[in-house]
Amino acid sequence: MTGGPYQTIVFDLDGVLYRGREPIDGVAAVVERVQRTHHVLFATNNSTVTEAGIAENIRRRSGLEVDPATIVTSGAATARALAGSVDRALVIGGPGLPVVMEREGVPVTDDWRKADAVVVGLDRDINYDKLVAGSYAVRNGARLVATNHDPTFPTPEGLAPGAGSIVAALETATETMAEVMGKPHPPFAAALRELAIGRVVVVGDRLDSDMALARVNGWGAVLVLTGVTTAAAASQADVDHVLESAAELDRILG
Repeated sequence: MTGGPYQTIVFDLDGVLYRGREPIDGVAAVVERVQRTHHVLFATNNSTVTEAGIAENIRRRSGLEVDPATIVTSGAATARALAGSVDRALVIGGPGLPVVMEREGVPVTDDWRKADAVVVGLDRDINYDKLVAGSYAVRNGARLVATNHDPTFPTPEGLAPGAGSIVAALETATETMAEVMGKPHPPFAAALRELAIGRVVVVGDRLDSDMALARVNGWGAVLVLTGVTTAAAASQADVDHVLESAAELDRILG
């Protein structure tokens, strides 16, 4: 396969392809070009929707047509890691998360008394009652599991609270540290490795998830400045390349 030293390119989404609902200029055209020369995957800590939902988000926000089979979400990575070890999970998250959990063989319950795991992702409808149920379940012996620990995610208006902010509330309330499944942790890396071909490079905007995922697994690391990482932080980062935007990716792929 052509395209320089890498065969698989893994793109993060929020902060790389788009910011909130707004596409980042020039990136979609570059992704379309590299899809013709590389094996392209998409990796997101967004657990609120299914892979098909993510593909639809990509289409609406960037115009790209993406096969859901090329997408890895933190929700799917979490469900696969828990399958066979959890009898029932209480889910605090977006509407896609319980769907993915059930699909991967993890039954979901609304009764905290029956849960042996509390699975937490970004929940835009979070409220006190949900936090109470999650806290009761964990204090009753359930595992506290986070789809990801990202404290924020980028929007056109600024940084919004992410799943990690909700997880932090439950960690504080239960005096329990969550098991984290999303980027850069092993369950997510394992899901990516199942799909990757040859040498892998990760294109992302977060040091603590995207770039950490790349470094822990010996993959290439390309940091873009269209998301949460500032130029000052990027200058001190252990990455292979820093780009203003993924629209510049062509120049480093050869």
